[in-house]
Amino acid sequence: MFLLSLTYLVPFEEIEPLMAPHMTWVDTHYQTGTLLLSGRKVPRTGGVLLARAESREAIEAIVAADPFTQAGAVRYDIIEFTPTRIAPGAGEAWLA
Repeated sequence: MFLLSLTYLVPFEEIEPLMAPHMTWVDTHYQTGTLLLSGRKVPRTGGVLLARAESREAIEAIVAADPFTQAGAVRYDIIEFTPTRIAPGAGEAWLA
């Protein structure tokens, strides 16, 4: 499992035109089951995504394909972890 923390490297005015292609990228990875959760940071300085992939190399390739990354508009910090507990009712499928 991976926690992906993205930080904007450019003013939001430069992020905004990239938002639609980024959201298409996000939607694609929800459909494949790679992304499990995503949202904006508060304050809006980037975003956070919870993802699963077979390897760090696989998640790095996925991150590299994000239009934000390709434009040099964000930095991704990738944290790999092994979930061992989940709150009751939160959905055990996340641990798979």
